[in-house]
Amino acid sequence: MFILKRQDVEISSIQHPKRDQQVPILNYQGQTFRLISVFKASQEEEARALWRELTDHRGKACVLLEEPDRFSVWGKVRLDQLGSDTGSHSQRGIYIQASLLLLQAVYLDIEEFLGTRQAVLFEKDIAQVLRQPQFPEASSPEVVKHLMTTNPLEAAKLPPWQENHVISFLQELHKLGKTYFGNANFAHQVTDRLQDMPEAERSLFISWLNQSSLSKLWQ
Repeated sequence: MFILKRQDVEISSIQHPKRDQQVPILNYQGQTFRLISVFKASQEEEARALWRELTDHRGKACVLLEEPDRFSVWGKVRLDQLGSDTGSHSQRGIYIQASLLLLQAVYLDIEEFLGTRQAVLFEKDIAQVLRQPQFPEASSPEVVKHLMTTNPLEAAKLPPWQENHVISFLQELHKLGKTYFGNANFAHQVTDRLQDMPEAERSLFISWLNQSSLSKLWQ
């Protein structure tokens, strides 16, 4: 919809009506936009890809904001829609889907390179991780098997994880993978592992990953 510079817009923040957090808001010519994703200055191509996907392919009203040190994508929103928080929920869903795709990729690599026995042990280790209290509704053997084998892009239901759950899960997955393979090379091919995801959603996840505490683990 729009490609704008910082001087073209007014950026502020408002209190989220249902959560204890501030929500960044961009105002342009009387229209309000909410932050979707932030990219580093070196990620212009990824930022433009997400913006084009949302505007051209999904018909969303979006702003691509160009700043000297970063790019950001903003989606049009009415302030009275913030209470439903659908945008945040959909982003969380993307993070969960990507995390489960990474889980399945590590599992398949273990099975291929280390053998079925090691893959079975890995599944048991993942089940042990998911039994920890910080992972809601993921402790039963049936759920673990479902997460390991069902394509998360087609799953009717995903674990009800918040962002902190996703971060903890990817930390534990990295720790396990490093134990099984003896190095962290498996974590350096994130983009390749997520080829089944739509480009915009993959870019959104990788942008979030790069800005999180996980950036040094998954590259």
